[in-house]
Amino acid sequence: MSTSDVSVRRRMANRTALITGAAGGIGLELAHLLGADGHDLVLVGRDRTRLERASEDLRARHGVSVRCEARDLQQPRAAFALWADLVAGETAIDVLINNAGVGLYGLAHDQDPDALDAMVQLNVAALTTLTRLALPGMRQRRWGRILNVASVVGYQPGGPRMAAYYATKAYVLSFSKGLARELEGSGVSVTVLSPGPTETSFDHTAGAGVDVLYKRIPKMTAAAVARAGYEGMKRQSMVVIPGFITKVLSLAGELPPRRIALEFNRLLWKPAKGSSSS
Repeated sequence: MSTSDVSVRRRMANRTALITGAAGGIGLELAHLLGADGHDLVLVGRDRTRLERASEDLRARHGVSVRCEARDLQQPRAAFALWADLVAGETAIDVLINNAGVGLYGLAHDQDPDALDAMVQLNVAALTTLTRLALPGMRQRRWGRILNVASVVGYQPGGPRMAAYYATKAYVLSFSKGLARELEGSGVSVTVLSPGPTETSFDHTAGAGVDVLYKRIPKMTAAAVARAGYEGMKRQSMVVIPGFITKVLSLAGELPPRRIALEFNRLLWKPAKGSSSS
């Protein structure tokens, strides 16, 4: 370990990071980056077995404390219950990574109302609640880092067949930018990470098992996306858009005429001929 690495670990000593959606993908990659810098970790996810497997690897590789919290943040008030348990255990959160999120593919009138409600609860409500609950302690200590994982689709005017998902990510982008400005000078920073297509299980869990043009867009690895987000958070950047294609998509979504972008997004998610569709 180099002298600079030792210096970083000393600065990070006794700091704890909470990562939602930490059992795999971008969340797990972020946990490894945080662990390598000496943060103790709180891993949150629905699958206890996967969390515990990840925690064993993190402890072995990085020598940090790892706590597993198997929680379903899609459930109302689950974020409140999680935070109450952390407070009861006197666990202060210095770094909050709101990574957990889910998509839902299909025509809005055909989507399961319960699944739609759960997506909004996870992508919007849980992220907002955890951020709100973490802020007082961070502000009191005059140090804190928050990384909210949005998506390049947050820059788009809308996504037919993914309408609610696109809207949730637009919320994360707007909320994070506004909050970052509120907190200037407080010692607490907010960074929003907006990945494009990434090699994760997102398409499967979103229900987009049909053949759509979106799947043909080149994907970044979860490790590359996590690294970009983590370095941006350490720099206290407000926005991180990793990868050239992602930057192009974000810019195109914000340029007029937005009606063209909306039609392009419709084509991205339109099932190919002969493919089953919701």
